Parts: sequence; structure tokens; C-alpha cells
Amino acid sequence: MNSKPIIALDFPSEKEVFAFLSQFNEPLFVKIGMELYLQEGPDIVRKVKEHGHDIFLDLKLHDIPNTVKSAMKGLARLGVDLVNVHAAGGVNMMESALEGLEAGTPSGMKRAKLISVTQLTSTTEEQMQQQQKITLSLLESVLHYASITKQAGLDGVVCSVHEANVIRNQCGEDFLRVTPGIRLAGGEIHDQKRIATPDVARRDGSSLIVVGRAITNAKDPVEAYKTVSELWEEN
Repeated sequence: MNSKPIIALDFPSEKEVFAFLSQFNEPLFVKIGMELYLQEGPDIVRKVKEHGHDIFLDLKLHDIPNTVKSAMKGLARLGVDLVNVHAAGGVNMMESALEGLEAGTPSGMKRAKLISVTQLTSTTEEQMQQQQKITLSLLESVLHYASITKQAGLDGVVCSVHEANVIRNQCGEDFLRVTPGIRLAGGEIHDQKRIATPDVARRDGSSLIVVGRAITNAKDPVEAYKTVSELWEEN
């Protein structure tokens, strides 16, 4: 799978997306999340794909198994490279998501990698324990979600850098650890709590990193992307 840093296209419109992408003269790996997808619909996925970019479709599906299976079957036709669900939906829901993804992938096309969200990188241990009423430590919760994700046959998880290496040790090198919350040194942390720089992410076991405002809000996004890429690839 493409190992480039994934740029989060957290824009509200197609116009802003392509104004940003037009600054680059190379194919990228980008993330389309709920904000953009719900404003522009599946056409934005098709249009970004037509420009040669790989796509992580970050919709975090979480519903009853049959609904998720049907939704994933439809998303499979978009030809994305990576897609996700919430591990909190359970093993049966994740298995159904994989079934839908496999059934919906057009003949001759490679199935998208399917990963699950463990705990959001904006979630602290205190928030998890008080608001989700999970009495485990944050690390134990993430490891549990990673374990049932592997049991369901998925390809990996979304986690913070701080859990990536332990998940690799528990679930194996080929089990993807996709880590958002990536910032450059001295950059703003915004609403993320469990963050790291690209070089630390590589050292600590991330398979793929997702970078948003450190690139998209930069004065020179191309230069910021170059810096992130160099840090990510140097170890």
C-alpha cells in the first residue's frame, strides 16, 4: 500500500479541495472525511480519484451489521484505497463490513483496506473513563479494540502513535497502524490530545500517518508536505 503521508482534506467544498490540490505536481494520498463527503457526496471521491490520488475514505461507519454491510458495499464501488468503521460496533459489525466491501468491489479491482477506529486521538483517558464508562486504561481499551478488529479479519486500526508499537507487537507487523494527530515540532495541537511528530511516529511503529492542518494551513503547503515526508521517511 502507498506509504506516503496522508493529507486530510478537511475542507467544506470541492472548490477549496482542488484549489489546494492544484499546488502539487504529484499524486498524493489524501483523506476525505465526513465534513467534505457530506457536503459534496460521492462525486468528490470520484473526482479526486480521477486526478490520480489515493484516498482514505474516513467515514467511521458504526451501525447495525446489516446496515454497515450494505453501506460498505456501496462505498466499495468508489474505488477508494482505505476505509474505516468503529471498532465499538463489535466483531459481527466489522465482519459484515468486510463482507460488504468484498461483495461491492468491482471485478478486477483490488479491495480497499479496511481498518477500525479504536479511540479517537482527541480522547483522553479521563474522558474515556468518565464519559464512555470504560474502566480500563486508555491503552488497554485500544489494545482490546485492536484485538477484536484482527479477530474480525480487518487489515488494521486507527490509533495514536503512543499505542502503535504495542499494537504491532500484539497484532503483527502487517496489521496496519494508521495514526492521526501528527504535528510538526512547535505546531499547534488544535483539538488533538495524543500527538507526535512524523519522525517519532515512524520510530514508534506507525504504518501510515495522517496530517491535516500542519500542511493544509501552512503558509506554503507544498514545502510543509515536503518537510513532513522527509521526517517520515528518514528513519
